Amino acid sequence: MADKEKVRCGWCLKFQQYIDYHDTEWGVPVHNDQTHFEFLILEGAQAGLSWSTILKKREGYRKAFANFDPQKVARFTETKLEKILQNPDIVRNRLKVYATVNNAKQFLKVQREFGSFDAYIWSFVNHKPIVNKWKSLKEIPATTKESDALSKDLIKRGFKFVGSTVMYAHMQACGLVNDHLVECYRYKQV
Repeated sequence: MADKEKVRCGWCLKFQQYIDYHDTEWGVPVHNDQTHFEFLILEGAQAGLSWSTILKKREGYRKAFANFDPQKVARFTETKLEKILQNPDIVRNRLKVYATVNNAKQFLKVQREFGSFDAYIWSFVNHKPIVNKWKSLKEIPATTKESDALSKDLIKRGFKFVGSTVMYAHMQACGLVNDHLVECYRYKQV
């Protein structure tokens, strides 16, 4: 099928980087802790902004936050964070930038407790993706009981910028739920 003939979820049709993200990453089950940490940082940064803004700054985040290595980010100093806040290649929100170090430390605690962050997060969906059957973007919820439970537990553990909407976006991105529209060519692939 020619690329132009592919039916995709309507939210990704803005620019090539967005289309590539939709076609190769979004909704694919993730079982890599560093990737989960990447999406925790990026989804937290996205709160109140568009995902396209974050996608455009993703490489800047990768460079600023040690390629999303939670061990390294957990050791960032205030001096390092203040330098990062001068970087135009990321969203320069003080609370969000400082939250990355806090979240890295909490992330490492979860890894120690559960063996991996992956084992922890997938427990909220009984270790298998929830496959939805949405026919329109209007049907897709902003939160679910699973994202509510995950958010509540992360907040209890001391994480920041992990509200239910942010965590549902994380669950969508990392394939804990398949929210591709049924008409989307990726629906059956993921």
